Amino acid sequence: MDLRNNGGEPSAHAVLLLNSNGMDVFYRGNSLTYKVIGGVFDFYFFAGPTPLSVVDQYTSLIGRPAPMPYWSLGFHQCRWGYHNLSVVEDVVENYKKARIPLDVIWNDDDHMDGHKDFTLNPTNYPRPKLLAFLDKIHSMGMKYIVIIDPGIGVNSSYGVYQRGMANDVFIKYEGEPYLAQVWPGAVHFPDFLNPKTVSWWGDEVRRFHELVPVDGLWIDMNEASNFCSGKCTIPKGKQCPSGTGPGWICCLDCKNITNTRWDDPPYKINASGLQVPIGFKTIATSAVHYNGVLEYDAHSLYGFSQSIATHKALQGLEGKRPFILSRSTFVGSGKYAAHWTGDNKGTWEDLKYSISTMLNFGIFGVPMVGSDICGFYPAPTEELCNRWIEVGAFYPFSRDHANYYSPRQELYQWESVAESARNALGMRYKLLPYLYTLNYEAHISGAPIARPLFFSFPSYTECYGLSTQFLLGSSLMVSPVLEQGKSNVKALFPPGSWYSLFDMTQTIASKGGRYVTLDAPLHVVNVHLYQNTILPMQQGGMISKEARMTPFSLIVTFPAGATEGEAKGKLFLDDDELPDMKLGNGRSTYIDFYGTMTKGTVKVWSEVQESKFALDKGWHIEKITVLGLNGSGEASSVEIDGNPVMGASNIEMNTTEQKFHEELEDGDGKTETVMVEIKGLSLSVGKNFAISWKMGIKG
Repeated sequence: MDLRNNGGEPSAHAVLLLNSNGMDVFYRGNSLTYKVIGGVFDFYFFAGPTPLSVVDQYTSLIGRPAPMPYWSLGFHQCRWGYHNLSVVEDVVENYKKARIPLDVIWNDDDHMDGHKDFTLNPTNYPRPKLLAFLDKIHSMGMKYIVIIDPGIGVNSSYGVYQRGMANDVFIKYEGEPYLAQVWPGAVHFPDFLNPKTVSWWGDEVRRFHELVPVDGLWIDMNEASNFCSGKCTIPKGKQCPSGTGPGWICCLDCKNITNTRWDDPPYKINASGLQVPIGFKTIATSAVHYNGVLEYDAHSLYGFSQSIATHKALQGLEGKRPFILSRSTFVGSGKYAAHWTGDNKGTWEDLKYSISTMLNFGIFGVPMVGSDICGFYPAPTEELCNRWIEVGAFYPFSRDHANYYSPRQELYQWESVAESARNALGMRYKLLPYLYTLNYEAHISGAPIARPLFFSFPSYTECYGLSTQFLLGSSLMVSPVLEQGKSNVKALFPPGSWYSLFDMTQTIASKGGRYVTLDAPLHVVNVHLYQNTILPMQQGGMISKEARMTPFSLIVTFPAGATEGEAKGKLFLDDDELPDMKLGNGRSTYIDFYGTMTKGTVKVWSEVQESKFALDKGWHIEKITVLGLNGSGEASSVEIDGNPVMGASNIEMNTTEQKFHEELEDGDGKTETVMVEIKGLSLSVGKNFAISWKMGIKG
């Protein structure tokens, strides 16, 4: 995407070269240069002119992002190295004891028998005990996800391998299944371009789900990753891998393949800075897929095609909404899967990079994205993990994940990190209705969940290159600490009024935008809500299912001190287990919220579409908080749906003076604003309502 401001008129556009071959792309400010080593040159141009419209146009072509289940927006915990089920049970229990929210517990390949897909280790993860554990967490609303790698172990007693060979589902080299090495040792790679492979894969997913009722699948190593290179054979007379050293050391007998232009093309693309044959540490590029398609042409499609096959498999199980996490992506992957950014390091540099990577994938049409919180390796410091959960709590996909060889880094391992997690994740769980509504918007229009500031402020050029802050939706800004030893953060505030979400009496406002140095001691992350917004929230909880049952509240923001103003918000609710995310199915509700401030009267109201689902759930709004109101007088004369609220009512109204980070002056002197909080309400979410009151003048 290109955004530039010429003469005060911002304009965005984008270009897509839809090509799966290897390429280098050079950006030189006013030009793009593509150096591509094959394939068809299909160029698409997206005229914008706004960043949001570019992404809308782009995802209308490549496919709208997949709808995600509600629980997937909760917090996830994973680790490579949960050696047995007792360890996993302890992790869940320790999160509960620490009062840190947790929705999903994950297994890397520790649950497998010899690293083989679709298996259970009978000693460390005995099926009866695992099923009892899943019954327990499922009854609480928690979920369980496991990893599946594409490499299928070459083992004559392994049913998945036997059925794969019988159905002829593997990629070929010189007429035989191509041999590679990953965690099980020698493997073959399924050819997901083959319809027979898709059917076989779906059957294996079904068989495994009958064995273990997992709630989602994590497809990893699907670039595809290979510990060897070239043409390989299984060595005779020795075990491979030996079991005594790292499993990622190639132990097959291999020779390089460089005799064709497909294996060693004359132009060598930049493969992570290495000048090596293009098939290095992956599938040989002269290997053959279904219908004679070369790996040379289809390499970039491997993880994408596996995502499609896995999505189809999960959809066919119980009619539920699939959740898939994929490491490898291509144009259109967001239609089928979420993404994490790979095995990022536990460093301050990678913490910082996690934001720009997340924002890029939102633009790419993969809005459900995040990085390994606290880093996959090496071991993070306590301070870094504090700061990372303060950022990661606001990733669309929020998961702590660590390496087998790193010390344990669950969020309860340090009391200081646990406190930061309770603060940041506590806010995330209050924001789940908002995040889920953004999930819906992403699904229908491609709008990223996490966005660069220029999406909402394209005329404000100061934010064009900013990648240390981000927005959730159009108006919720996160300004984290990303440097070691810092207890403050210099944050950019675009023009207008911003209100602290953790302390709503605090206001930052300016007419032209400015940088502000914010206090940020160890357990504090700064999150601000922009003017003209209505933000739906709930009371939070330890599990999203629990949080979703609590009363709603609305935060309404007006420009600080203005005598007139408007605010808008929206809320989407549905049965999140449904495969489709849409209105019109009888199990969803959509609400528009509006607010006005005119001549001393404040009014907030709703307009509901398809009310039945929300009415059946019995959701109600318990509290409304309005920020930025002009003056310092008390609020009074409350009316609900045109009826005055009498003194005997349980409804409470409080007026609190707000504070500015720096005093805001108007033409007559210092601007004064107040926050009005109305509690004890019982406004049905599923019915239109209108509440209004008058603001007095202090005198």
